Amino acid sequence: MSDLPASTRRIVTLCLAGLGSAALGAAAQAAGPDDFGPGPLIEAYGQIAIVDTDMPIPEGAAFAVAFDTATGAGPDELNRTLTSSARFLNMHVANGVDADSLRVAVIVHGGAVHDVSSATAGVNAGLVETLLDHNVRVIVCGQSATYYDVERSDLLPGVEMALSAMTAHALLQQEGYTLNPF
Repeated sequence: MSDLPASTRRIVTLCLAGLGSAALGAAAQAAGPDDFGPGPLIEAYGQIAIVDTDMPIPEGAAFAVAFDTATGAGPDELNRTLTSSARFLNMHVANGVDADSLRVAVIVHGGAVHDVSSATAGVNAGLVETLLDHNVRVIVCGQSATYYDVERSDLLPGVEMALSAMTAHALLQQEGYTLNPF
């Protein structure tokens, strides 16, 4: 291509870049929401996709992960972080991790407190119950609960109350939990 005039090389380069972008766009269009389905552990929540990965999970791997949510779900919507914790369980079990090797906690603060309160949980009540049935700890920030006038007795059965979200995270870190980054 170096023997072509500069203007022709530029046109060829732009055309090749366009073809590459088109190919990437076609590949991206081939994958999407339809590629997600029920997981092997919690079929009703936390849908997963099969992924060809370059980072295999070592045999015998164990995870202790804390999720954090402050953003409440809208009416008749599932809390995204609660759903993500179900997805975490499903995708790891689907990829060979023993369910007993997964410890998950969800720290709930801010407006998300309403998603775990008996009076306002709505569709999240079933999700919380399912997570608790799979040994996920759901822990509410006592400071946020107080701010929103949510008493300990107002929480869904099995949901725990901590002094604060900061306290819950600090204690979980001492127990070996890592913080999920989103």
